[in-house]
Amino acid sequence: MADKRDYYEVLGLNKGADDASIKKAYRSLAKKYHPDMNPGDAEAEAKFKEVNEAYEVLSNPEKKSQYDQFGHAAFDPSMGGGSGFGGFGGGFTDFGDLGDLFGSFFGGGFGGGSSSARRNAPMRGEDVAARVIVDFEESVFGVKKDVSYNRIQKCSDCDGSGAEKGSTVETCSACGGSGQRRVTQRIGGMTFQNTTTCDACRGKGKIIKKPCSNCRGTGYVKVTKKLSVNIPAGIDDGERIVLRGQGCDGRNGGPAGDLIITVSVRRHSIFERDGYNLFCEVPITVCEAALGAEIDVPTLDGEKSVKYTIPEGTQYGTRFVLKQKGVPFVNNKDKRGDLYFTVTVEIPKSLNEKQKEKLREFADACGESNYSKKSGFFKKKK
Repeated sequence: MADKRDYYEVLGLNKGADDASIKKAYRSLAKKYHPDMNPGDAEAEAKFKEVNEAYEVLSNPEKKSQYDQFGHAAFDPSMGGGSGFGGFGGGFTDFGDLGDLFGSFFGGGFGGGSSSARRNAPMRGEDVAARVIVDFEESVFGVKKDVSYNRIQKCSDCDGSGAEKGSTVETCSACGGSGQRRVTQRIGGMTFQNTTTCDACRGKGKIIKKPCSNCRGTGYVKVTKKLSVNIPAGIDDGERIVLRGQGCDGRNGGPAGDLIITVSVRRHSIFERDGYNLFCEVPITVCEAALGAEIDVPTLDGEKSVKYTIPEGTQYGTRFVLKQKGVPFVNNKDKRGDLYFTVTVEIPKSLNEKQKEKLREFADACGESNYSKKSGFFKKKK
């Protein structure tokens, strides 16, 4: 057993780590190296087995105490050690905790090893995430976009069996298809029985003598899929579209996962959005503000702008509203938000002398009575 790595080192922990740290490290590494996440990767499979072996010991208080005191020798029958695990991960008498962990990783249906039925139960496929970028107008009125993504699906050559065409999958004769073997050992006059993963079939209960060349015996392959997706009118930045059953294929007859598409919306040069309402600023001249005027207000509709009459004496920052010119409600195009526009008064620059003189005459003609805010401001000061 001299070639075995220290169990704490396997989990990336310091010796004597507490139960919470051990479980946290195990969850992270088991998910990282799980065969379902690394199909056909022999190195990942080996690390997965190593992580399971370390966790099986360190998660058990009695075994952990023995290991902390004697190291790997505590479980080596040839040295008179305690439990006599025998081979990789022996003594897996209770995988309930591991089953709960894998259930959280893979949507349920994965068992640790205490039940062959649990191991071979239907498992839902993984969800797949994708992202699509649309223009502002496309998010308001809807659009169809092509989305490409990677998914795990049944191998078409072997229909998920993992066996080459013309060959069959055989029941493991070593474990009778259970995926487990019961090992009996005598230590110090006492007999111990431990349930361990079958080495012949690696816990699968089946033997593939001629693996499929396309999927290398895994029964599944990674493919790139392209879908044409309807982006509904009114969708907002960061919202998601869920396409049921378009994720990774399930295992053992389980349902496929979902494709979850996150929509990113490009910014608009004029409009900003808040919910289903649109907001923008419209610049007007001093004369338009003072005398009132019919101005053009931009919209996202086909006409692109509409006429709107502002009253005379309109102040800087006054807000107006155009009803039903905002964003359509998702799945209800008959209902829309509003368009709010705020007027900003543009002050003329680079006036010539004649223009300046006219403005002085205008200012003298207006006097102070036409500027109630200015005169009221200084009255408050007094």
